[in-house]
Amino acid sequence: MSNVLKKISWSSRDHNAHAGERSPLLPARPQGSPEAVEDDPEVTSQDDKIQNVHPPSSPKEIPHTENLLSLKYESLDYDNCENQLFLEEERKIGPRGFRVVEISRWFICLLIGILTALIACIIDIIIEKFADLKYLVLKDKIDAFTLNGGLSVSLVIWATMNAGIVMLGSILVAFVEPVAAGSGVPQIKCYLNGVKIPHVVRLKTLLVKVLGVIFSVSGGLAVGKEGPMIHSGAVIAAGVSQGRSTTLKRDFKIFEHFRRDTEKRDFVAAGAAAGVSAAFGAPVGGVLFSLEEGASFWNQYLTWRIFFASVISTFTLNFVLSGYHSQFGQLANPGLINFGRFEDKNEAYTWFEIPLFLIIGAIGGISGALFNSINYWLTMFRIRYIHRPLLQVLEAMLVAVVTATISFLMIYFSDDCQPLGEDNVVEYPLQLFCKDGEYNSMATTFFNTPEKSVRSLFHDPPGSYNPTTVGLFCLSYFLLACWTYGLSVSSGIFIPSLLLGAAWGRLIGILLSNISNANWADPGKYALIGAAAQLGGVVRMTLSLTVIIMEATGNVSYGLPIMLVLMTAKWVGDFFIEGLYDIHIKLQSVPFLDWEPPATSHSHIASSDVMSHPVVCFQRIEKVGHVVDLLSDATCNHNGFPVVDEQDGGGSDHFGKLRGIILRSQIIVLLKHKAFIERGKYGMLGYRLTLKDFRDAYPRFPPIQSIHVSQEERECTMDLTPFMNPAPYSIPQDASLNRIFRLFRALGLRHLVVCNSENHVVGLVTRKDLARYRWSEHGLEELLLAQA
Repeated sequence: MSNVLKKISWSSRDHNAHAGERSPLLPARPQGSPEAVEDDPEVTSQDDKIQNVHPPSSPKEIPHTENLLSLKYESLDYDNCENQLFLEEERKIGPRGFRVVEISRWFICLLIGILTALIACIIDIIIEKFADLKYLVLKDKIDAFTLNGGLSVSLVIWATMNAGIVMLGSILVAFVEPVAAGSGVPQIKCYLNGVKIPHVVRLKTLLVKVLGVIFSVSGGLAVGKEGPMIHSGAVIAAGVSQGRSTTLKRDFKIFEHFRRDTEKRDFVAAGAAAGVSAAFGAPVGGVLFSLEEGASFWNQYLTWRIFFASVISTFTLNFVLSGYHSQFGQLANPGLINFGRFEDKNEAYTWFEIPLFLIIGAIGGISGALFNSINYWLTMFRIRYIHRPLLQVLEAMLVAVVTATISFLMIYFSDDCQPLGEDNVVEYPLQLFCKDGEYNSMATTFFNTPEKSVRSLFHDPPGSYNPTTVGLFCLSYFLLACWTYGLSVSSGIFIPSLLLGAAWGRLIGILLSNISNANWADPGKYALIGAAAQLGGVVRMTLSLTVIIMEATGNVSYGLPIMLVLMTAKWVGDFFIEGLYDIHIKLQSVPFLDWEPPATSHSHIASSDVMSHPVVCFQRIEKVGHVVDLLSDATCNHNGFPVVDEQDGGGSDHFGKLRGIILRSQIIVLLKHKAFIERGKYGMLGYRLTLKDFRDAYPRFPPIQSIHVSQEERECTMDLTPFMNPAPYSIPQDASLNRIFRLFRALGLRHLVVCNSENHVVGLVTRKDLARYRWSEHGLEELLLAQA
């Protein structure tokens, strides 16, 4: 439940922006949506609060919906503050120092690739051991009870085992680190978009994510381990690039130069790409994933560094797993999931199959839209009724029990018996009621890890699966996967979507083969196309997913059909509902900025309509007592303060000529180090500050309440000139929302000062001022701003 602080109906906006101006479409707002305290969310997670000029006497309570925009999320500052300290340091470094810094960037990317791959290896090996152990235990029990009766005891053992394993993973997520739930891809997309999600790149989050995904996959849930690798790589990148850990409370005194949001963002993008590369053995796909799904800034040098991290990740994982599988040096395991190569001539496609692929793409779009719609309503139900940690753990255990029960019943009633064959390549054969020398195909599907089931559906010869078996599996797995995504467990949606699509794609291939009796209708080929269609219909990725599948299959010739299938799935799916990641971002009420501004925003809304007004400003020389009182005021939670000349009698419509902008975090550091000027004297009372003082405090600056200022010090003054950004981005008050949006999106801004023709400050625009506008089927609408 949320307290609504403001709601504006698009159809009835006739308020004045400020006194003395004509009536615009939207009323201007007080500076509350400007960014708030940049400190640790645990200390001060108050960001961009709205302060109404006339607040309602009793805020209205409303249920949580995707039409809310939470005020608790802070923005990251991707605009470097080029103040006097920054310029002095740049001059001191010189050409040789810049080369050292650049070499350090490449070295960090090397470490990111290696460590991400090692984490992936640990996850893969432990899950494989768990799967082997669970198979041995259950096989013995099922074989014994099949002969002697009492097979229901095997179901109880299976369900209890799964529930116990899942319980451990869910407890870690629900009670220790909730942000580790799910795949983490939506959170990393938000981070790269410029939103600080609390705890998203903490070491504790990584530990919970790794252990959680091991337990959730081993517990038999309809999840995958590949998606969480993207989040894991991002956390590794954030930690390594900063040379410190707040979880361990250790500062290793290295890489201090990179302790700012701009640098950290670039390394997080590299970590996400390395995670994709480790998961799928697709370094190029990893680079494109970071570009397509998250990064708001890109350049050539960053591309090379990200690609380097991705290649190192793939090589390291390949090298380590080759030794683990006693094939040291034979690099045949480029990623956690290996689709296998589609090189057989029967697996090639012909030109007349392209229309069939487009139909499959449309089916994937419809199936993905249905999946997303059901999951949306499930997530809404969880937000409203299952928000307590204990209930979240119980729900995860319930899903584990139901999954085991459905799996057991489908195995029990299945009569799909297949011959083992002389080579006996089936990894987890279960005879059950089959004859000697045969195995239950349905049992193998459920006992295998999802990754191995996908590969089996791709490459098992025709006749390996009964159509009825595959059809029942599709129906049950669709419902289970939909119910599972969103639980308080670490999990991914990539592999469940691929497995589901591969199953119904193979079913289509079987039916085509039976109808046409032709060699071209290979079931494995259609399993691949169906997998791409289902995943594209769920997550709506096109470019990066095309390359990932091409790299994972080792067949460039499938590039065109896969691309067409993914584009068709996206277009068809978007007609009904958004992609799964976008849905969950909106349900978390994150101020996420899309690639493009809302339609018609260039002609309907100007900066004077959306800016915050009045603005809290500082002069270049300020009294310490005034600064402390202002920052301590509970109604002043802003993070950015324009620095202006003394107001020259222009009235209340402006606040002085713009000279720069300074952040709350910078002022906090000045107060902490007593960077004051005593009355009648020159020079600071404290020692001369350098950029190192600000980097040492980054990213969790102390709250103003923790800083003591004596009565004598309150009479001193502060010179903000050396510390402010003297060239902040500004925009005229008649600029369109479209232009403001593009500036924010392309430059990664946190604040944009609105000035009149004489460069006087008249307002301030922040991310939430822009993110609250969204284009819907009803036209341009404004979201509710609320404390979530």
